[in-house]
Amino acid sequence: MLETFVALAEGSRLRIVDLLRTGERPVGEIGEALALPQPQVSKHLKVLKQAGLVEVEARAQQRLYRLRAAPLRQLFDWLADYRALWEERFAGIDAVLADMQRATPGEDPGRPSPRRGPQKRAKT
Repeated sequence: MLETFVALAEGSRLRIVDLLRTGERPVGEIGEALALPQPQVSKHLKVLKQAGLVEVEARAQQRLYRLRAAPLRQLFDWLADYRALWEERFAGIDAVLADMQRATPGEDPGRPSPRRGPQKRAKT
């Protein structure tokens, strides 16, 4: 799974993965869509292939690349525990905000309450 994170950490590779979500594509088409030179696309595809994120199929004179679902599914499953943790924490924050709104009816919860400045003493 670490290989998946490393491969997706580079912006061009992440864009390639996004592009391949719609279906398989040859190297030239990937390069044109992302405005990248073919040698650079080939290097990125090699990293993605080594990480198991893409597979290649030779058809006539073309090499077509497509996504592999397994590494993305592993990533999704791993993130599920963290997603549950954050959803629980956000629910707690929502509860605190709702309590605050009930405690101060009529005030705009998005605006801080006006504060009084320091009181000036009257001269005697």
